[in-house]
This record gives sequence, structure tokens and C-alpha cells, in this order.
Amino acid sequence: MHMERKAKETQSLGMPWETEYGYAQAVRAGNTVWLSGQLGHDDKGVLAEGMEAQMRQTYANAEKLLKGFGMTMNDVVEEVVYVLDTQAAFLARKKLGRAVYPDPMQVASTLIGVVGLAIPGQLVEIKIVAQQ
Repeated sequence: MHMERKAKETQSLGMPWETEYGYAQAVRAGNTVWLSGQLGHDDKGVLAEGMEAQMRQTYANAEKLLKGFGMTMNDVVEEVVYVLDTQAAFLARKKLGRAVYPDPMQVASTLIGVVGLAIPGQLVEIKIVAQQ
């Protein structure tokens, strides 16, 4: 019996670093979507100011990618939040979590403090896995 393998689907946000670094912003295989670490930038690539604003924009970018696959933030099963300042990030995530997720108690979340992130001025990066 021959099983046909489903192709992966990908999405982009059109940022220059996607081709410079070489990666997909989002990949769907089957009923699971993996988002590369999302940043708090607008559609021109400009980072928002401050932890809460960057985190809010990061979630908006994630939501936009999920929407392209017909998914919502309610489909998120896991997030990993990489930050420069864990205290500021904890407070921002505490505030935004209930606004971003219909039920944040249904999302596995890991907050990790790091010494640096990819882009100058970047304070947060969030990697997400969603499943339908």
C-alpha cells in the first residue's frame, strides 16, 4: 500500500532576514504548524519600543501567520518566550496572556532569559507550535 506524503506548506512575512538567513516563518505539516521565533516588528520590519509593545506585536505577527493556515491563537499548544529581561517579560506576558489566548491555561509556556537576540533592539522572541 502506497501512502502519499503530504507536502509541507510555508508562509512568509516578507522580511529581508528570511532570505538572508534562509528559513520559513511558518511551516505546516499535517495538522501542526510550527512558527519560527517571532519578533515585535511591524510590516516594515521596525521593532516596537519596550517589552510590552514588542511582545504585543510579536503575538500579532504570530496570529497573522496562523490565520494564513486557517488557525487562531486558540490552536496554540506551546510557546517558548526568549527574552533579555525576564522580570519585564513576566509582567508583560502576565498582562497580555489573557488578551492573546482565549484560555492561557491551555497553552504550555516556557520563559527563558538569554544574553542576546538576533536583531539590535530586539527584546523578545516567541516560538509557537499550534495544532488543529
